[in-house]
Amino acid sequence: FCNLLLADEINRTSPKTQSALLEVMEERKVSVEGVTREVPEPFIVIATQNPLGNAGTQSLPEAQMDRFMITLSIGYPDYESELDMAMSVGKQSDMTSVVSIDDFISMQNKIYDVYMNESIYKYIVNLVTATRKSRYIERGASPRATIALVKMCKAWSWLNGRDYVVPADVI
Repeated sequence: FCNLLLADEINRTSPKTQSALLEVMEERKVSVEGVTREVPEPFIVIATQNPLGNAGTQSLPEAQMDRFMITLSIGYPDYESELDMAMSVGKQSDMTSVVSIDDFISMQNKIYDVYMNESIYKYIVNLVTATRKSRYIERGASPRATIALVKMCKAWSWLNGRDYVVPADVI
């Protein structure tokens, strides 16, 4: 049980393992041998996929990819970053906490106080609906994506020091 889980190369795990991870992300609890336990709050999952070499992989079904709020392709590090990474092998990590769990939860909850005009809600729903109707998109965004986009817009506004969302926050 942890607050931040890194599932490295999730596409190399079994479908059963993937299913269990997706279930705990949604239900916020784990059942093992008939005993159910809640995961701590916050519970955040960061998962990586290695797009190279499909042998032995179990890609997540597209319908389950929307469980993840953000998808990024980060590519390779620049020369200096890779050199720093290479030179740090075997050295003690100097990572330290930058915020307490209570402060983090408080920050998460502040997005619900961020104002969003009905016209921006409509804009978001229109964008999501357009993905479902586009002939260029095989599978449109789900209702879960609508909720995630609303949360992301509010969080982005809050991070930029505003207590209201503007259309440009719909990123």
